[in-house]
Amino acid sequence: MMEYNTKQKRLPLPEYGRSVQKMVDHALTIEDREERQQCAQTIVRIMESMFPNLRNELPDYKRKLWDHLAIMSDFTLDIDYPYEVIKKETFTEPPTRIPYQTTEIGYRHYGRIVENMIAHACTMEEGEERDSFVGLILAQMKKNYTAWNKDGVEDKRIYDDLRAISKGKIDYTVSEIRINSGNGNTQKKFQKNKKAYSKKK
Repeated sequence: MMEYNTKQKRLPLPEYGRSVQKMVDHALTIEDREERQQCAQTIVRIMESMFPNLRNELPDYKRKLWDHLAIMSDFTLDIDYPYEVIKKETFTEPPTRIPYQTTEIGYRHYGRIVENMIAHACTMEEGEERDSFVGLILAQMKKNYTAWNKDGVEDKRIYDDLRAISKGKIDYTVSEIRINSGNGNTQKKFQKNKKAYSKKK
């Protein structure tokens, strides 16, 4: 009678399949250390042949294979590893908790990145560079607002919100800087600047 995989022991690394796991389980039963060592080396060669394309793509590829062997043996395979393999404590420890931003966003539809960029613009000296940077911010503000409100938005509202978010430090009119939200280059420039401010509070 066929035995379904769902009823069998869960594989620690299913990408290698149940056949390789059975080889590892067999290696654990070998009493002779030298024979056990040879068996482990054979298993690693088989694992390597399963994903040959990764050999040149992953750093420390060989070491990772021995790490995987240790994991599949539940770290109980007593052999001479050619590398210092991963420790069980390291493998089982919970991932580091990612801290969440706790400060409130005054204008949620614009997002925190836009607010961070506005804060940076407030520190810039007046001039062409600042004007260009504010132009990018205005374009993104309109894009974000439109995504939140499908009915659209008047440009005056964007200028008013920019003035409010910057607490009056940035005060432009449409005659000074025109919102050019349809410019593909503007969007590319914003994405480039976005990386610099995405992690700022």
